[in-house]
Amino acid sequence: MNDILEVISQRKSVRKYSDKHIPDEDLRKILEAGRLAPSWMNVQSWKFILVKSQENKDLLSELSIGQQQVKNADAVIVCIADLNSWDEANITNIQNPALNPALQCENALKIRTLEQVIYPVSYMMLEAESLGISSCIIGAFGSEISTILPECQTKVKEHFGLNEKQIISTIITMGYEPEPKQMVRKERKDFNEVVSLERLGNKF
Repeated sequence: MNDILEVISQRKSVRKYSDKHIPDEDLRKILEAGRLAPSWMNVQSWKFILVKSQENKDLLSELSIGQQQVKNADAVIVCIADLNSWDEANITNIQNPALNPALQCENALKIRTLEQVIYPVSYMMLEAESLGISSCIIGAFGSEISTILPECQTKVKEHFGLNEKQIISTIITMGYEPEPKQMVRKERKDFNEVVSLERLGNKF
């Protein structure tokens, strides 16, 4: 088994891919990693659409202000924050709003649902990296959150079968990095800048 910290340290965003295809078996493993991610109250407020056809990748590239890595990726995963999940989870017996976001305002529920999708996105990218598959998170695209490209957003949601309570939160592009694969040296803040012991500013 790969050391998870080593996988994290080597994972980087890759925007150019070779023509090599990702085996369906590996794509299934990546999606399974997302399915197994932790979830608030086990609501699992997410859905994933695996996109392989060029037609659908072109449409997602249009939604993503023309970003070429969406068009040229071997596979794309559309990650959906599903507000319907809270109604389907059968947690109506939990009447504390702190424990049941469905009892909070609509905006709070939307934030909590979008937050949840972060976990499977991370799991899927790390599983991809462990399989030698590169990835990139697409954050710039038309959605209810960004409010850009509203007409394209409507067209994409209808095309992929999303309803008004399902929001595209993230798009992940995947493929193999062109040879030779470049090792990465991450530029990150120093450990002591981001980690404190007991109180902010105390060194660990």
